[in-house]
Amino acid sequence: MFTKILIANRGEIACRVAATARRLGIRTVAVYSDADANAKHVAVCDEAVHIGGHAPRDSYLRWERILEAAKGTGAQAVHPGYGFLSENEAFAQACAEAGVVFIGPPPGAIRAMGSKAAAKALMAQAGVPLVPGYHGKDNDPVLLAREADAMGYPVLIKASAGGGGKGMRRVDKPSDFAAALASCQREAKAGFGDDHVLVERYVTRPRHVEIQVFADTQGHCVYLFERDCSVQRRHQKVLEEAPAPGLSPARRAEMGAAAVAAARAVGYVGAGTVEFIAEERDDGDIGFYFMEMNTRLQVEHPVTEAITGLDLVEWQLRVAAGEPLPLAQDQLAIHGHAIEARICAENPESNFLPAVGTMDTLRWPEHVAFRRAADGSSAVRVDAGVREGDAISPYYDSMIAKLIVWGETRAQALARLDAALAATHIVGLHTNVAFLRRVVGSKSFATAELDTALIEREAGVLFKQPSLPLEIAAAGMAAHALAAEAQEEGADPWSRRDGFRLHGGATRHFDLEHEGRHHAVKLARLHDGALQLHLGPSHWLFASRPLGGDGYDVTLGAQRLRLQVYVHGERVAVFASRGSIVVHEVDVIAHAGEGAADAGSLTAPMPGKVVSYLAKVGDKVARGQPLAVMEAMKMEHTIHAPRDGEVAELLYAVGDQVAEGGELLRLTS
Repeated sequence: MFTKILIANRGEIACRVAATARRLGIRTVAVYSDADANAKHVAVCDEAVHIGGHAPRDSYLRWERILEAAKGTGAQAVHPGYGFLSENEAFAQACAEAGVVFIGPPPGAIRAMGSKAAAKALMAQAGVPLVPGYHGKDNDPVLLAREADAMGYPVLIKASAGGGGKGMRRVDKPSDFAAALASCQREAKAGFGDDHVLVERYVTRPRHVEIQVFADTQGHCVYLFERDCSVQRRHQKVLEEAPAPGLSPARRAEMGAAAVAAARAVGYVGAGTVEFIAEERDDGDIGFYFMEMNTRLQVEHPVTEAITGLDLVEWQLRVAAGEPLPLAQDQLAIHGHAIEARICAENPESNFLPAVGTMDTLRWPEHVAFRRAADGSSAVRVDAGVREGDAISPYYDSMIAKLIVWGETRAQALARLDAALAATHIVGLHTNVAFLRRVVGSKSFATAELDTALIEREAGVLFKQPSLPLEIAAAGMAAHALAAEAQEEGADPWSRRDGFRLHGGATRHFDLEHEGRHHAVKLARLHDGALQLHLGPSHWLFASRPLGGDGYDVTLGAQRLRLQVYVHGERVAVFASRGSIVVHEVDVIAHAGEGAADAGSLTAPMPGKVVSYLAKVGDKVARGQPLAVMEAMKMEHTIHAPRDGEVAELLYAVGDQVAEGGELLRLTS
């Protein structure tokens, strides 16, 4: 076994690898960029080496610097995590030449599976079913359009070297093909350095089912069952679960055997995932087609760990050190059901636009990290690479953490996931936590009616849903204010701030702002000492009791509520079991005289690079018309016109970096 390894990654996977290595007595070396100097993964490793600037191309993708760090610290092996260099053939080869073990498959296996087109040709030779499509090398746009016409719409364009939903577009009609192709190729070139694409028939009710495989250097290869990853947005996974609902034992064995055959065909070693498109057949069984192989550990591997009771990172380290697989196929079994939710910094109401900002509040549900779940000892697990006060930057992926739950049954796992999401409190930037709760509670997910269009199909209950009622926000605001004032009181009766009057009552006024509207809130102390909360014309008897920390036991009329209230400046975030709401307690005098923003400007929703303008100065544009394309967090984002008007000025050139809130262009009436 190794005595020291370098982790060539960041975030939760770096923290996860460090934890397993520490348990095995292995010392770890972290690498970090200018943006990551104070990150959690740096703190949890034994040593750390600076490798470059903020952007991945200046740091985490500079494999020569990573190898220098490995050799300089005496690390015997490099764990690439996922993303960045985890599927980089040149890096794996460079590690071998430098005498450093790459904890992953050999370069030849990465090469064979790195191109979706080449991999599908290999699978065709092995007799694995494929989705009809064009997987050739000729990427002439006219040829690709002709192939799409021949196979029939809808079609799916995919970056051959891609992954994670980048460089992927569904096209429903021929007139949209050219623009979608150009966008895919730009995104693929930016993300993977290769703009080659393939085109396939789009399966209209597809499920995404993948098989976890593991192989050692002695020729053994097993599959550790399947994961259903059908719940997706932008072709990126949102929820993953194991085992896949509705998959028969016979089909599971058939898919597992096909995945093992795929791994053996390329001489695979280590952890890998063979991904399939699955669809329900007329007889109720599930058919499947090979999609691609990810030659690395997957983000969703914890659900496999939860149902098998295994540590897949430990398996990676042991296999890379030359040890045989710890278990044979007939020793592997499924125990219970597990679900993982990806908690991301993004705004689901704005087409999942990635968010940046500081996590002023970060509270997780009670959990036990990095322990077996199959025996029930850690029914809730959180894999996170961030801490309270950390910032989510525009340079890396938007995922904050992974929340994993396990249950004896799927129903129990669903209930635990909802409760765990309710106890996850993040304040300071947009997240998808509330959205995830709605997905988990939707009819389609609850009844396992799964396919990759689930989010679109359930849009009516997933988007534009109300947050907690304003009166609960007002109650939380009042409870926090009363507790804060009580802490300032002393033994002197004249220091009391309870509004006592010899005659009559006392009223405290708040100015609450939510979604651009102001609401008058009053907390009245009646002559008998009781409190009454007023919101506009409505009022309720009110009482509150601090529970310690940020918690309050609140009575609001007939309701008894347990609230968590987090206050940062004027921002007040209130969490209850059924949801949350963020409002502002506005100091009206302090904001007097502030003017409104220029209504004719369009600003960058987050830091990024201008990819293209879709209108020029002097063009007449209509509300909703695409005006510009930005690239941020490895994805393209289109900026639309907020109203009708004429383009008066373009304020940045294509290729320029733009700060969040920077004006891109201006419209006149």
